[in-house]
Amino acid sequence: MRNHAFVRALAIAIALSPIASCHSAQNAAALAPKPYWHVARGFLRDADGRAVILRGANVGNKAKPYVDFHQPADFARMRNAWGMNAVRLLVLWAGLEPNRDQYDDAYMANVADRVAWAKDANLAVVLDMHQDVYGEGFGGDGAPLWTCDASHYAAFKPADQWFFNYLSPEVEACVDGFWASPDLRAHYAEAWRRLAARLSVFDNVVGFDPMNEPPWGSAPYSGFEEATLQPFYVDVVGAVRRTAPHFVAFLEPSASRNIGRATGLVKFPFDDVVYAPHAYDTDAERKGTFDAAHRPGLLANVAALADEAKALDAALWIGEYGGRGDGIVDYMSAEYDGIGQVAASSMYWSYSKGGPGAYSMLLEDGSEKQPLVDTLVRPYPERVAGDPIAYAFDTPTSTFTMTYRSDASISAPTVLSIPARVYPNGFSVECGGCTSEKIAGGLRITSAPSANPATITLRP
Repeated sequence: MRNHAFVRALAIAIALSPIASCHSAQNAAALAPKPYWHVARGFLRDADGRAVILRGANVGNKAKPYVDFHQPADFARMRNAWGMNAVRLLVLWAGLEPNRDQYDDAYMANVADRVAWAKDANLAVVLDMHQDVYGEGFGGDGAPLWTCDASHYAAFKPADQWFFNYLSPEVEACVDGFWASPDLRAHYAEAWRRLAARLSVFDNVVGFDPMNEPPWGSAPYSGFEEATLQPFYVDVVGAVRRTAPHFVAFLEPSASRNIGRATGLVKFPFDDVVYAPHAYDTDAERKGTFDAAHRPGLLANVAALADEAKALDAALWIGEYGGRGDGIVDYMSAEYDGIGQVAASSMYWSYSKGGPGAYSMLLEDGSEKQPLVDTLVRPYPERVAGDPIAYAFDTPTSTFTMTYRSDASISAPTVLSIPARVYPNGFSVECGGCTSEKIAGGLRITSAPSANPATITLRP
């Protein structure tokens, strides 16, 4: 749930208190059709070489039995009513391997069902191995009970504010024990390998996020990514790609990135990497309202994340962003604007049910939470025959713009998602000499504008 964006990061902060495009023959070869998803020139791409923007929501349940209310109609709702094209699907180590060396086939079958429902709804899937406050033993989620000594669970005293639990000596001991144990890390990688083997037959599975908001325990966060997290990712990605070589790796920085500490990750020794940080306004999380004075900082943070992705030779995907129902419009508009200015992908936290103060997209009765959903449901480029530069939506005039560098070597069309509720009376298209056709829930650009970079503008 999204009571963990500032988790350990916020607790530490309080506790311490003091493309230029180059269409050379080499680049054209890099974009040659591939059988699966891949990353090239700073973007996730499909088999046709089009840049893919994933926009969707987190889906899942962190409590036993680790599957939520979602049924096929819920996945269809994401695509048909909200115009989304992807889900970040939560999976739990405790669900996969509840006991040492005992893997739960029924749980994996439930995950496979949801991947299949997403496929039927034309939704891409990124698998996310989730954790909060280490695992089950501390009332959190992630690691199964057997991975840490029961004495730590017994001695644990929950903090009044849950995110301070990351400072608990007992939680730190279990986190430290995981990072120090080759055996536990091997079990974790094996759980991933088995799940990947089960799901590798689904062509809508883009890839996997090895660990949600990796914590560093009692170690100094300075140097944690370089010394511990990066080698861990190398091991897990290697294990997964032995059975699913086409899975793209969605790799998160440490949770220290949530307080603005630039990542220490460096370029990985393998291809097809997406940088997968989270982006939240911590005051909005705590108070449920957004201070407009924070908008420039939020946009600057997303721009910094884009720079970090570029340094990693990776695409950028904001795996979580979100907020409470109060004061949500300005906050979510700022998130959309920040993400759009760097043409990134993003997943809202989360497609769940809850009261007015929750991060859920739905109220407890299953109806849409407003004005949240209407703020989230906006046009965006789904697949771009070239390199996206930026996209934006001006709310007062309902004007959408997208700029991109077209690539004549890509024959597949550029496709925009345009949810029907955004333009209930239809829309006009300005594209400087392109040809286009309106399709259900979107627009297809069948020939690019004459200008390059190109601009597409939609108006009511």
